[in-house]
Amino acid sequence: MLRNEIKESLKEAMKSKDKRRISTLRLIIATLQDRDLAARDKGAEGGITDDEILQMLTTMVRQRKDSIAAYEKGGRVDLAASEQEEIDIISDYLPKQFDEAETRAAVEEVIAEIEAKGLKDMGRTMAELKNRFAGQMDFSKASAIVKDMLGA
Repeated sequence: MLRNEIKESLKEAMKSKDKRRISTLRLIIATLQDRDLAARDKGAEGGITDDEILQMLTTMVRQRKDSIAAYEKGGRVDLAASEQEEIDIISDYLPKQFDEAETRAAVEEVIAEIEAKGLKDMGRTMAELKNRFAGQMDFSKASAIVKDMLGA
């Protein structure tokens, strides 16, 4: 289970005194606990699932990429490097990301399977992609591909 893997990694980081890894893993665990509490309030027993953890980690990576862009624009290369280090650590817990060709192939497959015909089926197509490929695909890029394919 992904949750246990993250906790074990924190223990190892503490033993090796890797400060960057410790702080990033603690941040992940704190975010996970917040999501667990929110899920329990909605009636989910035991917190969020591994798929939801993958979505959470993907969101964390996307937030850091946005921060890097802002820091680089502001000339703060040191802060951008720090964010990149966090991305590298968080990415250790994500499955391999699809490249554009793999994303395009997955989108084509889903469109064919659900028999999507036009832009009105975009929401259904994106929902199916998120269901199947959580954490493996950049959904903003996938959305553009879906829109292109369904609009044609």
